[in-house]
Amino acid sequence: MALAHNLGFPRIGAQRQLKQSLEAFWRGDISQTELQQTGAALRHQHWQWQQQAGLDLLPVGDFAWYDHVLQLAQSFGVVPSRHQSIEQPLAQLFAMARGTSNDTGNAAALEMTKWFDTNYHYLVPELEIDQGFSLQSSSLIEQVDEALEQGLDIKPVVVGPVTFLWLSKCVGEQFDKLALLPQLLNAYSQLLQQLNQRRCGWVQIDEPVLSLDLPESWLHALVTSYQQLTAEFEGRVLVANYFGGLADKLTWLNQTGVAGLHIDAVRAADEVQAIAIQWPADKVLSIGVVDGRNVWRADLSAALTLLTPLHEQRGDNLWIAPSCSLLHVPVDSDVELELDDELRGWLAFARQKLSEVVALTRALNGCQSFTDRALFTDSDQIQRQRAHSSRVLNLAVRQRCHSVLPEHLQRQSRFGQRQLIQADVLKLPKLPTTTIGSFPQTAAIRQNRAALKNGKLSQPDYDAFIEAEIADEIKRQQQLDLDVLVHGEPERNDMVEYFGEHLQGVAVSQYGWVQSYGSRCVKPPLVYGDVARPQAMTVRWSKYAQSLTDKPVKGMLTGPVTLLNWSFIRSDLPRAEVAQQLALAVRDEVADLEQAGIQIIQIDEPALREGLPLRQRDQQDYLQWAVGAFRLSANGVADSTQIHTHMCYCEFEDVIESIATLDADVISIEASRSDMTLLSSFIDYDYPNAIGLGLYDIHSPNVPEVAAMVADLQRAKQTFPVEQIWVNPDCGLKTRGWPETEAALANMVAAAKQSRTAISA
Repeated sequence: MALAHNLGFPRIGAQRQLKQSLEAFWRGDISQTELQQTGAALRHQHWQWQQQAGLDLLPVGDFAWYDHVLQLAQSFGVVPSRHQSIEQPLAQLFAMARGTSNDTGNAAALEMTKWFDTNYHYLVPELEIDQGFSLQSSSLIEQVDEALEQGLDIKPVVVGPVTFLWLSKCVGEQFDKLALLPQLLNAYSQLLQQLNQRRCGWVQIDEPVLSLDLPESWLHALVTSYQQLTAEFEGRVLVANYFGGLADKLTWLNQTGVAGLHIDAVRAADEVQAIAIQWPADKVLSIGVVDGRNVWRADLSAALTLLTPLHEQRGDNLWIAPSCSLLHVPVDSDVELELDDELRGWLAFARQKLSEVVALTRALNGCQSFTDRALFTDSDQIQRQRAHSSRVLNLAVRQRCHSVLPEHLQRQSRFGQRQLIQADVLKLPKLPTTTIGSFPQTAAIRQNRAALKNGKLSQPDYDAFIEAEIADEIKRQQQLDLDVLVHGEPERNDMVEYFGEHLQGVAVSQYGWVQSYGSRCVKPPLVYGDVARPQAMTVRWSKYAQSLTDKPVKGMLTGPVTLLNWSFIRSDLPRAEVAQQLALAVRDEVADLEQAGIQIIQIDEPALREGLPLRQRDQQDYLQWAVGAFRLSANGVADSTQIHTHMCYCEFEDVIESIATLDADVISIEASRSDMTLLSSFIDYDYPNAIGLGLYDIHSPNVPEVAAMVADLQRAKQTFPVEQIWVNPDCGLKTRGWPETEAALANMVAAAKQSRTAISA
């Protein structure tokens, strides 16, 4: 009998209950006990849903208060010295995630970066050369006890030692992280001993790092790690890999002694047959055949065709699952009643994906229910419907894509010439100050947006409210004496969702929330067909903001690659073609902004690095079409129009040349949270264009100190020409409150002015 299981469930809640409770707790509106009650209720509900779906084994340990990597680091005592004085575990966890500020100074949060090639952010553990590891209080064990008390058939889930080490960073003296492996394995052994005491039959240890190109020393570490852990665990170990293929690691995995292997049959479909042959028949092979990272209904008949011969070969040792944790998709598509019936019928969120997994498993086992058979019938019908739907194909869009020429991707002049022209037009001081684009989304903004949506506020009244908000935000920026202003984006719910609402071929769900980091949730648009821009999306508000000031106001757009990577993209068209369609839509908006007199246009691409394939062999092709999409969107303007872009937390080393090829006049990056270390890529490469330094971390409530920012600017001036340096926060300010925002920006402007004085002297 094949077995149905799941790798992980969304933790934030169908109605974002965890987000709301976390933020209420941080504000002091609820107690820690009330917060913990919310967590317990969510875990109980999610286990109940998975049990009702018919899963044979339920994942436990996938719930985290902020991030599962951070939670594991704390469990093993990997706590920076700046946070060790905080004794209460939950307070310490949130301090590591968000930073702290008190009378004795600020304690910075851990660095945050993307979880492989997803839009989920994890907190980067900090390791010192003499780092010790030992099991402290473990949330995994607490959740296991909680699930066992409810009588559930469970499978504990934890990030594996090789992935944990690989994703951590060295602080202080540099060293080989693998030197810490023996001590780290001791901590894992302590954890497994706790699971032994609870008679857990299986443990799922996630090693997504196996999808990367790993040095041989790390593969040796993989074998060493699991030979030790499998010897000490009385149950059986399932190593789970996802986000890519691992067929080249099978020789190593066969030496580990693990009893089971999970593979991603969506991202690495071409490897399934080879792995099925090479992986021992007496060991479990888990096939992740339902896409855990996209929202479209599975082709169940095609999946069953793939799985049937595997089941004939492996019998009980075949498990069926989603391709990865369902953390990356929303909870329930059945509640999306604002979408039309046809489009809603194409969707499968987390709960629906579990039904697909179970239906496939029962079909293999010959015990289909009426509901299972109906699911197969619906799946077949939906595949035919999508292939022939008139809402999918737009011939005008296809023709325009075929008409794109190489000159559409080029600026008129090189950066050096453009820089002189722009300096003459804009007349900005040295070290010009600006922000990334968004300002606090206040309760009033959210209430008015909800009132418009619910029909309690008319469109004219809502527009008047937005104009008043923009006027207030322009006034605040002028009082702060920022050099380049923004309109603040009060009309936008999210930098991607907003554009999804204004493009043809794209839909926006009502409850399709996924966790980005901590309490931050996003609602990715659904790109179901060819994309077009029927009318201007942002021009009205940017033009109005510019009318209120003599200082330049940036037009704010989301770039085509980020729109692609932060949306749920159709599965019937190559991603490069969807990116080109999005680029043409953005290009039209850029042209309209320029025509309206906007002299600076920022096209944000925080997800450019995120979309980079995990294997080097696949990366150049992606970078070529991704850079081309950005250039197509940006390069239809005059030399006097200044193009900015912004990139969030990521590793720039392996894409710095492509970032330079974007040829944006100004790029803004994070420099604070990584203690300026991300600048090294731009320094080593001798980045040719202007660069905006994210001088303070907007994800932390800490107000940055002027002296610290002056020191960072001094370091930057030693490596970049002053003419190339801009001064800004590291990201948009929509999640912050106005008091801390104005205090932080006032200090940032003061730091820039002090630095200018030093230059003049």
